[in-house]
Amino acid sequence: MCGRFAMDDTVNQMITEFVTATGRPPEEWQADWLATPIARPTDQVPILLKTREDRDNPHSALIPRAALAQWWLTPPFSPALRGKHATFNARSETVTQKPTFRAAVAHQRAVLPSIGYFETKKTGPKPVPYYITPPDGLLFFAGLYSWWQDPTSEPGDPKRWHLTTTMLTQAATGTLAEIHDRMPVIVAKGAIDEWIDPRTLGDENLVQATVAASAILGEQLRAEPQLRQ
Repeated sequence: MCGRFAMDDTVNQMITEFVTATGRPPEEWQADWLATPIARPTDQVPILLKTREDRDNPHSALIPRAALAQWWLTPPFSPALRGKHATFNARSETVTQKPTFRAAVAHQRAVLPSIGYFETKKTGPKPVPYYITPPDGLLFFAGLYSWWQDPTSEPGDPKRWHLTTTMLTQAATGTLAEIHDRMPVIVAKGAIDEWIDPRTLGDENLVQATVAASAILGEQLRAEPQLRQ
């Protein structure tokens, strides 16, 4: 289970490039997340996604977007923004079956960019936190997103809608398995477009192919013990 990941200005630069590749100005997504570069569950975190230029036209162009989302996915049918069951991680083995996630995995997939994440090894005399990073560049975690509508808000209230997200996890591979039995599902940079394309059906085949590619990427990650997390 991944419950902490890190960001810095290289994430900000990459997101700006991602959004402006279409020639459109970046949206006001940045807020002040750089002030707290360690993301924790329920924090607002940046995600990359694609949406249609005209939501009512299934043939309209796709627009790359970056947005801030609550790291705790809330499905539309939830009575509250933050349910009692943790939804900041979604197990890849069951994500297409669970009611909380299956609608989002079909067409509402995103990636969460990061410079690294934290995991704790709990075997031994005392827990040891590790910081896990790629050999170069950034990490892109496979995620989902969902919009939740606050039933207590007025119809015209701009704060009525809340964007939420989750990170997929899988069985850990390589040396990471010695630290924890789970790891985030990692998307290669060249595979981001396919993962976030809403025209691609997010079924069991897509999830398992992404997990298989992630297992190989996971073996390349570096893990360093930390004195504090």
